[in-house]
Amino acid sequence: MKKSILIWAISAIVYLGVVIIGYSVYASVNPKTDEHTNHQEEENMNHQNDPSMHMEGMDHSSMDMSHESFTELKSSLGKNELIFPKLLKPDHEDDNSISYTIRAQQGTYEIFDGTKTKTYGYNGDFLGPVIRVKKGMDVKIDLVNDLNEDTTFHWHGLEVPGNEDGGPDKVLKPGEAEDIHFTVQQNAATLWFHPHPMHETGKQVFKGLAGMLYIDDANSETLNIPKAYGVDDFPIILQDKTFTEDNQLDYEKVMNEDGTTGDTLLINGVVDPRLSIDRKKVRFRVLNGSNMRSFTLHFDNNMEFQQIASDGGFLNKPNTTKEIEVAPSERAEVIVDLTKVKGNAVTLVNEDNTKILPIHLKESQGHPQTKTTKEAKTLNDLTLSNEIKNKKVTKTIKLAGMGKDVNINGKKFDPNRIDFTQKQNETEVWEIENVKDSMGGMNHPFHIHGTQFQVVSIDGKEPPENLSGLKDTISLKPGQKAGIAVKFPEKGVYMFHCHILEHEDNGMMGQIKVD
Repeated sequence: MKKSILIWAISAIVYLGVVIIGYSVYASVNPKTDEHTNHQEEENMNHQNDPSMHMEGMDHSSMDMSHESFTELKSSLGKNELIFPKLLKPDHEDDNSISYTIRAQQGTYEIFDGTKTKTYGYNGDFLGPVIRVKKGMDVKIDLVNDLNEDTTFHWHGLEVPGNEDGGPDKVLKPGEAEDIHFTVQQNAATLWFHPHPMHETGKQVFKGLAGMLYIDDANSETLNIPKAYGVDDFPIILQDKTFTEDNQLDYEKVMNEDGTTGDTLLINGVVDPRLSIDRKKVRFRVLNGSNMRSFTLHFDNNMEFQQIASDGGFLNKPNTTKEIEVAPSERAEVIVDLTKVKGNAVTLVNEDNTKILPIHLKESQGHPQTKTTKEAKTLNDLTLSNEIKNKKVTKTIKLAGMGKDVNINGKKFDPNRIDFTQKQNETEVWEIENVKDSMGGMNHPFHIHGTQFQVVSIDGKEPPENLSGLKDTISLKPGQKAGIAVKFPEKGVYMFHCHILEHEDNGMMGQIKVD
């Protein structure tokens, strides 16, 4: 018995010695094992709440199957009737001039029944009103910052002098106010306004700062298209958010360096929206006001509709299509003939058939409305001369990087550096390239302040009809190149940048001086 115990003890000691020696040898070969293990655990912890770890239900219209981060978007349940922003009442208006006051403020807004969500808004608790101006008008806007943090007021798509544009250099501190003056020189268009403070744009837009700006002109007023605001002409502001368990907007918790996406769709600030309307032709002015998500929209019955305008105004003629793509900050105006819908409902859906906007068709005195007007066949007279098409490229923009390493032409934004110069009213052709990286890359919506450009080419070929109008933003897939004809009608310093707001905040931005 004693001999057996002795043999067992000796065996155990030998085994333990082998283990110790083996570990010592391994540790000497791999001295950073513990450090690596701790780092890996830290990485895993950091990724537990990272949207990039939840890839199901991706919206492929926004990505190149690479390393973009997405949160699955929930379908609208159609529980709440869609509402529309108010038209802002002018402080003063006459035949030649108009003035407004815009206040950035914080408040609470009942997005979900029975819960007040802390939000930001313009002239209200969430989002902002629609401002309307006419071509040729002198416009004065008083800007007031009632937030507890710095902000700016950027007029996206508006052709104004650089010092009126509201870029990151035009900061208003809490309690400060200023006014801007400009004359509207451009044609009818659907534009918008939002904050642009450095490193804070993503957060402030996510919390609610966004509003729309309509320009009207003689052409838009005479065209035979829907134009009665809130009756047959509707703003559609698409945004995705993620809310906490108590229905609050916690940007810091959900922020993603490659673009913040949410699981909850809002249209005009309404969750689970639906539109109840008579059978008639309607005009949707679609704005993608999201931080990073793109949308590819169509109807669940596969019906055709007409796109009539892009970022900077009307196309030359309606473009009949079954779907539209809108990247962050892009606008698209479409006319939908609801008299052609069979049954009493149709739903606007995303590429993956996520329900965006259920539309319930009301009957008039028990019978559908069938009276429609003829479509306008000519909307605009834009031209792009052969001289411009054949111009040599004078400026090259290379969009590259991911997360905090995003850059343009290998550089991060420096407010003290001017990257390019250009003469006022001189047309130059820029080449924009989305550089494809080893992991594939991601889409980048490229935006230029203070101008509406024309797309000359996409990968050396003529652009499709939906890109034939004026644009201030163009979304490029990894490896894609675009030639654009750029002319600045005003002087000043203007930003150009990726309109994924987190990329913009991380320095994917440059400056051009126009004189």
